[in-house]
Amino acid sequence: MLNDFLYVVWDCDPVMFSIGSFELRYYGLAWALTLLLGERFFTAFSKREGFGPQIVETGFLWIALGAVLGARVGHCMFYDFAYYSQHPIEIITGIRDGGMASHGSALGMLLGMWITSRKYKMPYVWWLDRIMVPVSIGGAMVRIGNLINSEIVGSVTDVPWGFKFVRNFPGMTLENIPVQHPSQLYEALCYFTTFVILMWMYYKKDMARKRAGIMFGVGLVGIFVTRFFIEMFKVNQEAFEEGMLLNMGQLLSIPFIIMAALVIWYGAKGKFKIGTPKTSPLAAVETNKKRK
Repeated sequence: MLNDFLYVVWDCDPVMFSIGSFELRYYGLAWALTLLLGERFFTAFSKREGFGPQIVETGFLWIALGAVLGARVGHCMFYDFAYYSQHPIEIITGIRDGGMASHGSALGMLLGMWITSRKYKMPYVWWLDRIMVPVSIGGAMVRIGNLINSEIVGSVTDVPWGFKFVRNFPGMTLENIPVQHPSQLYEALCYFTTFVILMWMYYKKDMARKRAGIMFGVGLVGIFVTRFFIEMFKVNQEAFEEGMLLNMGQLLSIPFIIMAALVIWYGAKGKFKIGTPKTSPLAAVETNKKRK
């Protein structure tokens, strides 16, 4: 059959370069670029809207910590709690062995933004709307990192764009390696599309200031609704997921999908207030500085 000859042979080395025992992996680089882009985007947003650099500095610190620590702790708690509950120190010491969960990262960032909004007495929704821009493009880059690692692979398929993940089948001949969905690419494309839509909403429609909350909701839809459906094309990450009606990735996505629907509804009704020029987040920051 024609499909027997249409597939991608994937055998990419996950290590970009190494010096002695030190290795720089593409996956780690993807995370570093995601954090850097987050800082660059918030700097651009702040300049466009007249905010001082202190907001970006504080917000970037807490959001970055929340993203990385939340991703790691989330993986350990959601996907391998039995092991890490008995070896808690490996939550930190074993981070180089892999294991990061996007749902945990999302929760960590939500906490980091809440801390920052409390510190500067800013509306929480200001951070929620704008964080989705770097999160969506960062999510796409991290999924490309997963592809390079040959992890989070899809189920066996006969589609002509399927991949043979050679590194996952050491010693097996190429013709015996199954063709699988490149589910990492599916997610990366969905996240990149979400990024383009959010950029259009922010710069062309000024949606973050006209209808606060909608960008956050649209970002959640673009990430977690697509994640929910793409999970159907993935191999389960852990053995305990076998036989479950919905796997862990889908179950963890449901609260974010519900949140997306509520936030979009509230935003469309204009129920989120970001303040007039006299009571804007910037004015609140300047007032706090004067009081000190």
